[in-house]
Amino acid sequence: MALPEEFHEIAKRVNNWGRWGADDQIGTLNLITDEVVRGAAAEVRSGRRVPLALPLKEDGVQTGTIPGRVNPLHAMTQINQEIFGPGTVACSDDAVTMGLQAGTHWDALTHVSHSGRVYNGRPASSITAHAGAAFSDIASARHVVSRGVLLDVARARGVERLAGGHAVTPEDLAAAEEFGGVRVRAGDVVLVRTGQVRVYLAGDRHAYAYPSPGLSVRTPEWFHARDVAAVANDTLTFEIFPPEIEDLWLPVHALDLVEMGMLQGQNWNLEELSTACGESGRYAFLLSAMPEPFVGATGTPVAPVAVL
Repeated sequence: MALPEEFHEIAKRVNNWGRWGADDQIGTLNLITDEVVRGAAAEVRSGRRVPLALPLKEDGVQTGTIPGRVNPLHAMTQINQEIFGPGTVACSDDAVTMGLQAGTHWDALTHVSHSGRVYNGRPASSITAHAGAAFSDIASARHVVSRGVLLDVARARGVERLAGGHAVTPEDLAAAEEFGGVRVRAGDVVLVRTGQVRVYLAGDRHAYAYPSPGLSVRTPEWFHARDVAAVANDTLTFEIFPPEIEDLWLPVHALDLVEMGMLQGQNWNLEELSTACGESGRYAFLLSAMPEPFVGATGTPVAPVAVL
Protein backbone atom coordinates (compact mmCIF):
# COMPACT_ATOMS: atom_id res chain seq x y z
CA MET A 1 0.00 0.00 0.00
CA ALA A 2 1.46 3.39 -1.03
CA LEU A 3 2.21 5.97 1.64
CA PRO A 4 -0.62 8.52 1.78
CA GLU A 5 -0.31 12.11 0.63
CA GLU A 6 -0.59 13.28 4.25
CA PHE A 7 2.68 11.49 5.02
CA HIS A 8 4.47 13.02 2.04
CA GLU A 9 3.31 16.52 2.97
CA ILE A 10 4.76 16.16 6.48
CA ALA A 11 7.93 14.66 4.99
CA LYS A 12 8.47 17.78 2.87
CA ARG A 13 8.11 20.03 5.92
CA VAL A 14 10.63 18.15 8.08
CA ASN A 15 13.14 17.07 5.43
CA ASN A 16 16.78 17.83 6.26
CA TRP A 17 18.46 16.26 3.21
CA GLY A 18 21.40 18.42 2.20
CA ARG A 19 21.10 20.72 5.22
CA TRP A 20 24.57 19.71 6.44
CA GLY A 21 25.94 18.83 3.02
CA ALA A 22 25.54 15.98 0.55
CA ASP A 23 28.06 13.81 2.42
CA ASP A 24 26.47 14.17 5.86
CA GLN A 25 25.80 10.92 7.74
CA ILE A 26 24.69 12.05 11.23
CA GLY A 27 21.74 14.35 10.60
CA THR A 28 20.47 16.28 13.61
CA LEU A 29 23.43 15.21 15.76
CA ASN A 30 25.15 18.11 13.96
CA LEU A 31 23.07 20.31 16.26
CA ILE A 32 25.04 19.12 19.30
CA THR A 33 27.76 21.76 19.14
CA ASP A 34 30.54 22.48 21.65
CA GLU A 35 28.42 25.35 22.96
CA VAL A 36 25.45 23.02 23.48
CA VAL A 37 27.62 20.57 25.44
CA ARG A 38 29.02 23.35 27.62
CA GLY A 39 25.46 24.39 28.38
CA ALA A 40 24.57 20.79 29.17
CA ALA A 41 27.44 20.52 31.64
CA ALA A 42 26.10 23.61 33.41
CA GLU A 43 22.86 21.70 34.16
CA VAL A 44 24.71 19.50 36.67
CA ARG A 45 23.89 20.73 40.19
CA SER A 46 23.77 17.81 42.63
CA GLY A 47 25.78 15.23 40.69
CA ARG A 48 22.97 12.68 41.09
CA ARG A 49 23.34 9.99 38.41
CA VAL A 50 20.28 8.16 37.09
CA PRO A 51 20.68 5.07 34.87
CA LEU A 52 18.10 4.79 32.09
CA ALA A 53 18.76 1.31 30.63
CA LEU A 54 16.78 -1.86 31.19
CA PRO A 55 18.84 -4.89 32.23
CA LEU A 56 19.97 -7.02 29.30
CA LYS A 57 18.69 -10.52 30.01
CA GLU A 58 17.27 -13.61 28.36
CA ASP A 59 13.68 -12.78 29.38
CA GLY A 60 13.93 -9.17 28.19
CA VAL A 61 11.38 -7.07 26.33
CA GLN A 62 11.34 -9.05 23.08
CA THR A 63 8.52 -11.55 22.62
CA GLY A 64 9.46 -12.99 19.21
CA THR A 65 7.14 -10.73 17.22
CA ILE A 66 10.01 -9.05 15.36
CA PRO A 67 12.05 -11.63 13.40
CA GLY A 68 15.67 -11.89 14.52
CA ARG A 69 15.33 -9.44 17.38
CA VAL A 70 16.28 -11.91 20.08
CA ASN A 71 16.80 -11.14 23.75
CA PRO A 72 20.42 -11.54 24.93
CA LEU A 73 21.60 -15.15 25.07
CA HIS A 74 24.48 -15.21 27.53
CA ALA A 75 27.08 -18.01 27.67
CA MET A 76 30.32 -18.51 29.56
CA THR A 77 33.25 -19.24 27.26
CA GLN A 78 35.71 -19.95 30.07
CA ILE A 79 35.31 -20.28 33.82
CA ASN A 80 38.29 -19.80 36.16
CA GLN A 81 40.59 -21.08 33.43
CA GLU A 82 44.33 -20.88 34.10
CA ILE A 83 45.19 -20.09 30.49
CA PHE A 84 48.90 -19.48 31.22
CA GLY A 85 49.41 -22.73 33.09
CA PRO A 86 48.68 -24.28 36.52
CA GLY A 87 48.80 -21.86 39.42
CA THR A 88 48.55 -18.73 37.24
CA VAL A 89 45.82 -16.13 37.40
CA ALA A 90 42.52 -17.69 36.28
CA CYS A 91 40.13 -15.99 33.85
CA SER A 92 36.38 -16.11 33.22
CA ASP A 93 34.98 -14.84 29.92
CA ASP A 94 31.52 -14.45 28.40
CA ALA A 95 29.85 -14.21 25.02
CA VAL A 96 26.44 -12.81 24.07
CA THR A 97 24.17 -13.26 21.06
CA MET A 98 21.42 -10.66 20.78
CA GLY A 99 19.51 -8.35 18.52
CA LEU A 100 21.15 -4.92 18.62
CA GLN A 101 17.72 -3.34 19.14
CA ALA A 102 16.65 -5.97 21.70
CA GLY A 103 16.76 -3.78 24.82
CA THR A 104 17.38 -0.10 25.52
CA HIS A 105 18.78 1.11 22.22
CA TRP A 106 19.32 3.76 19.59
CA ASP A 107 18.00 3.31 16.05
CA ALA A 108 20.52 4.38 13.43
CA LEU A 109 19.30 6.59 10.59
CA THR A 110 19.36 3.53 8.34
CA HIS A 111 17.10 1.44 10.57
CA VAL A 112 14.17 2.11 8.22
CA SER A 113 13.75 3.28 4.64
CA HIS A 114 10.83 4.36 2.51
CA SER A 115 10.30 4.86 -1.20
CA GLY A 116 13.70 3.24 -1.80
CA ARG A 117 15.63 5.88 0.15
CA VAL A 118 17.37 6.34 3.49
CA TYR A 119 18.59 9.58 5.10
CA ASN A 120 20.06 12.27 2.84
CA GLY A 121 18.56 10.68 -0.24
CA ARG A 122 20.88 7.70 -0.41
CA PRO A 123 19.52 4.49 -1.93
CA ALA A 124 18.14 1.90 0.45
CA SER A 125 20.16 -0.63 -1.54
CA SER A 126 23.29 0.78 0.15
CA ILE A 127 22.37 -1.55 3.05
CA THR A 128 23.65 -5.02 2.16
CA ALA A 129 23.77 -8.44 3.78
CA HIS A 130 27.56 -8.49 3.75
CA ALA A 131 28.47 -5.00 4.97
CA GLY A 132 25.27 -3.72 6.55
CA ALA A 133 24.77 0.02 6.22
CA ALA A 134 27.39 1.66 4.01
CA PHE A 135 26.34 5.13 5.20
CA SER A 136 24.81 6.47 8.40
CA ASP A 137 25.52 3.30 10.36
CA ILE A 138 25.38 3.59 14.14
CA ALA A 139 29.18 3.89 14.29
CA SER A 140 28.81 7.23 12.49
CA ALA A 141 27.04 8.62 15.57
CA ARG A 142 30.34 8.91 17.41
CA HIS A 143 29.25 10.91 20.43
CA VAL A 144 25.85 11.53 21.94
CA VAL A 145 26.39 13.75 24.95
CA SER A 146 24.11 16.75 25.28
CA ARG A 147 21.52 18.50 27.35
CA GLY A 148 18.73 16.07 28.06
CA VAL A 149 15.16 17.15 28.72
CA LEU A 150 12.49 14.93 30.24
CA LEU A 151 9.02 15.61 28.90
CA ASP A 152 6.93 13.68 31.42
CA VAL A 153 3.74 13.52 29.40
CA ALA A 154 2.10 11.01 31.74
CA ARG A 155 2.59 13.07 34.90
CA ALA A 156 1.68 16.26 33.07
CA ARG A 157 -1.65 14.62 32.35
CA GLY A 158 -2.01 13.54 35.98
CA VAL A 159 -1.49 9.79 35.43
CA GLU A 160 1.28 7.28 36.04
CA ARG A 161 0.85 5.69 32.59
CA LEU A 162 -0.86 6.80 29.40
CA ALA A 163 -3.55 4.52 28.02
CA GLY A 164 -2.55 2.11 25.27
CA GLY A 165 -4.44 4.06 22.61
CA HIS A 166 -2.94 7.46 23.46
CA ALA A 167 -1.04 9.19 20.66
CA VAL A 168 1.35 11.73 22.15
CA THR A 169 0.72 15.01 20.32
CA PRO A 170 2.63 18.29 20.02
CA GLU A 171 0.10 19.69 22.49
CA ASP A 172 1.11 16.96 24.96
CA LEU A 173 4.78 17.83 24.51
CA ALA A 174 4.12 21.53 25.09
CA ALA A 175 2.06 20.72 28.20
CA ALA A 176 4.93 18.58 29.54
CA GLU A 177 7.32 21.50 28.99
CA GLU A 178 5.04 23.71 31.06
CA PHE A 179 4.65 21.00 33.73
CA GLY A 180 8.43 20.69 34.06
CA GLY A 181 9.13 24.41 33.81
CA VAL A 182 11.57 23.71 30.99
CA ARG A 183 12.02 24.76 27.38
CA VAL A 184 13.39 22.44 24.70
CA ARG A 185 16.35 24.04 22.91
CA ALA A 186 18.33 23.35 19.75
CA GLY A 187 20.67 20.39 20.22
CA ASP A 188 18.71 18.86 23.10
CA VAL A 189 18.01 15.16 23.44
CA VAL A 190 14.36 14.83 24.40
CA LEU A 191 13.12 11.92 26.53
CA VAL A 192 9.36 11.41 26.35
CA ARG A 193 7.84 9.53 29.27
CA THR A 194 4.55 7.70 28.71
CA GLY A 195 4.86 5.37 31.72
CA GLN A 196 4.40 2.33 29.45
CA VAL A 197 7.61 0.68 30.68
CA ARG A 198 5.86 0.17 34.03
CA VAL A 199 3.92 -2.67 32.37
CA TYR A 200 7.15 -4.47 31.46
CA LEU A 201 8.65 -3.84 34.90
CA ALA A 202 5.51 -5.40 36.41
CA GLY A 203 6.23 -8.57 34.40
CA ASP A 204 3.91 -8.42 31.37
CA ARG A 205 6.04 -8.31 28.22
CA HIS A 206 3.12 -8.83 25.85
CA ALA A 207 0.99 -6.03 27.29
CA TYR A 208 4.05 -3.77 27.23
CA ALA A 209 4.31 -4.28 23.47
CA TYR A 210 0.65 -4.01 22.53
CA PRO A 211 -1.40 -1.87 22.69
CA SER A 212 1.06 0.90 23.41
CA PRO A 213 0.95 4.68 23.68
CA GLY A 214 3.56 6.46 21.62
CA LEU A 215 4.41 9.43 19.47
CA SER A 216 1.88 10.74 16.98
CA VAL A 217 2.69 11.31 13.32
CA ARG A 218 2.27 15.01 14.15
CA THR A 219 5.26 15.13 16.53
CA PRO A 220 8.13 15.15 13.98
CA GLU A 221 7.17 18.71 12.98
CA TRP A 222 7.39 19.80 16.63
CA PHE A 223 10.87 18.28 17.00
CA HIS A 224 11.95 19.78 13.67
CA ALA A 225 10.79 23.25 14.70
CA ARG A 226 12.79 22.99 17.94
CA ASP A 227 15.91 21.59 16.22
CA VAL A 228 15.99 18.59 18.55
CA ALA A 229 19.07 16.38 18.17
CA ALA A 230 17.54 13.03 19.19
CA VAL A 231 14.44 11.59 20.86
CA ALA A 232 13.89 8.50 23.00
CA ASN A 233 10.99 7.11 24.98
CA ASP A 234 9.88 4.29 27.26
CA THR A 235 7.98 2.07 24.81
CA LEU A 236 8.80 -0.86 22.55
CA THR A 237 7.59 0.72 19.31
CA PHE A 238 8.38 4.42 19.92
CA GLU A 239 5.25 5.53 18.11
CA ILE A 240 1.67 4.64 18.98
CA PHE A 241 0.89 1.00 18.22
CA PRO A 242 -1.40 0.02 16.53
CA PRO A 243 -0.96 3.11 14.34
CA GLU A 244 -3.25 6.12 14.58
CA ILE A 245 -3.78 6.09 10.79
CA GLU A 246 -5.09 2.73 9.62
CA ASP A 247 -2.54 0.66 7.68
CA LEU A 248 0.15 3.36 7.99
CA TRP A 249 2.87 1.44 9.83
CA LEU A 250 5.92 3.14 11.37
CA PRO A 251 5.38 6.58 9.80
CA VAL A 252 7.11 8.34 12.72
CA HIS A 253 10.18 6.14 12.25
CA ALA A 254 10.28 7.13 8.58
CA LEU A 255 9.83 10.84 9.27
CA ASP A 256 12.37 10.98 12.11
CA LEU A 257 15.08 8.73 10.72
CA VAL A 258 14.78 9.03 6.94
CA GLU A 259 13.46 12.55 6.39
CA MET A 260 14.82 14.44 9.39
CA GLY A 261 17.92 12.36 10.11
CA MET A 262 17.09 12.30 13.81
CA LEU A 263 18.31 9.46 16.02
CA GLN A 264 15.56 7.80 18.05
CA GLY A 265 15.60 5.41 20.98
CA GLN A 266 13.24 2.88 22.54
CA ASN A 267 12.87 0.83 25.73
CA TRP A 268 14.40 3.53 27.93
CA ASN A 269 13.49 3.24 31.60
CA LEU A 270 12.45 6.75 32.61
CA GLU A 271 10.80 5.86 35.94
CA GLU A 272 13.65 6.75 38.30
CA LEU A 273 14.40 9.84 36.23
CA SER A 274 10.78 10.96 36.57
CA THR A 275 11.06 10.67 40.34
CA ALA A 276 14.43 12.44 40.44
CA CYS A 277 13.22 15.33 38.27
CA GLY A 278 10.06 15.67 40.35
CA GLU A 279 12.05 15.74 43.60
CA SER A 280 14.54 18.32 42.32
CA GLY A 281 12.00 20.38 40.37
CA ARG A 282 14.39 20.31 37.41
CA TYR A 283 13.69 18.55 34.12
CA ALA A 284 16.94 19.32 32.27
CA PHE A 285 20.24 17.52 32.87
CA LEU A 286 23.48 16.35 31.31
CA LEU A 287 22.81 13.19 29.30
CA SER A 288 25.44 10.70 28.19
CA ALA A 289 24.06 8.14 25.74
CA MET A 290 27.00 6.90 23.72
CA PRO A 291 26.24 4.37 20.97
CA GLU A 292 28.32 1.20 20.82
CA PRO A 293 30.28 1.69 17.55
CA PHE A 294 29.16 -1.39 15.60
CA VAL A 295 30.36 -0.74 12.04
CA GLY A 296 27.59 -1.24 9.49
CA ALA A 297 24.91 -1.67 12.16
CA THR A 298 21.47 -0.07 12.02
CA GLY A 299 21.08 0.09 15.80
CA THR A 300 22.91 -0.45 19.05
CA PRO A 301 22.38 -1.18 22.72
CA VAL A 302 22.95 1.86 24.91
CA ALA A 303 23.26 2.40 28.64
CA PRO A 304 22.34 6.08 29.07
CA VAL A 305 22.94 8.04 32.25
CA ALA A 306 21.33 11.35 33.25
CA VAL A 307 23.37 13.56 35.59
CA LEU A 308 21.34 16.14 37.55
